[in-house]
Amino acid sequence: MLVRKKRLTLLALLALAVIASFGLIFAFGCPAGMLPTTVAAEDGIARIRLPGGFKAALFSKDVPGARSLALGIKGTVFVGTRDPGKVYAVIDADADGKAEKVLTLAAGMNSPNGVVFHKGDLIVAEISRITRLADIENHLKSPPKPVVIYDQLPGEEQHGWKFIGVSPDDRLYIPIGAPCNVCLSKDPRFASIARLSTDFDELEVFASGVRNTVGFDWNPRTGVLWFTDNGRDWMGDDRPPDELNRAPKAGIHFGFPFCHGTDVADPDFDTRSCEEFASPVVELGPHVAALGMRFYEGEMFPPKYRGGIFIAEHGSWNRTTPIGYRVVFVPVENENAKKPEMFATGWLDGSSAWGRPVDVLVMPDGALLVSDDKAGAIYRISYHN
Repeated sequence: MLVRKKRLTLLALLALAVIASFGLIFAFGCPAGMLPTTVAAEDGIARIRLPGGFKAALFSKDVPGARSLALGIKGTVFVGTRDPGKVYAVIDADADGKAEKVLTLAAGMNSPNGVVFHKGDLIVAEISRITRLADIENHLKSPPKPVVIYDQLPGEEQHGWKFIGVSPDDRLYIPIGAPCNVCLSKDPRFASIARLSTDFDELEVFASGVRNTVGFDWNPRTGVLWFTDNGRDWMGDDRPPDELNRAPKAGIHFGFPFCHGTDVADPDFDTRSCEEFASPVVELGPHVAALGMRFYEGEMFPPKYRGGIFIAEHGSWNRTTPIGYRVVFVPVENENAKKPEMFATGWLDGSSAWGRPVDVLVMPDGALLVSDDKAGAIYRISYHN
């Protein structure tokens, strides 16, 4: 009888542990995009919904953890990752819109999320350093060892993965996310967009009050930097919004941690007015996790899309009703952004998501690539009359 009671007690404790774990999930918001799914990219592609005349196809289904995208001069698509710690080269040698090869250029790196092709080299952003793979397109099958070109970035993991880009005046821009959900750090580099000199030896803060941008681009018509920014968590399902911002010059403060969106004062840092800071040009959905963005100047899509911005929304992780998991389009006229429009949807199925868009890239023929780190795939969106 004593043995039986012990067994029952153990079973009861196990049941309570299981119940408690589910309670924590429901209490703190299970990441919708992380729920188990059996949908592979080749099956999920049929679920993607687009405006009339557009078509989605698989560019590659063999890119585990695919995140930031960059294009080489010979047409190579370079891909950064987070958890896999790898950098890939995706090759479509015959330019038919479907890649034949995926090569691993580097492995064992610390969240090499950011990649940019610059003067024949591939520049990679890890959490605390920037590296270079020299003359990369001529050495895809035997890539060189990454060479460190800057290693003085903060090493904090939270919001430490980086998107990078080279400006029209040849400087490397590097976001340094807040090392927290919401806080005010003594280190002015945190919650900023910084930039390196052309010699990669001097870092300066370009924009402040930027919680966590994982996507930016320069308007090719004006040379002005635009960027997405992720709002803070735990202010409710509907606050604050994610943002699309515009930074026409250095030294602008965009509000974090004091203000979110246009006029949402932070309850923990309410010592300054929202009127003191630059407002977003567009408020995006709350918790949509707006990441990669690119201006579109291709010739394939209808004229209404030229000069506008495509934004990949990775999707909410703690919202009661999941939102995001899509690509939106923001029309831009004379440096003025209009209301966002739904462009590509279908990755979200009820409360579960089979994929999570991360970045977008405009190809030379005008097609749009979309990376997906959950499905480990890259999609190609084309337009046909």
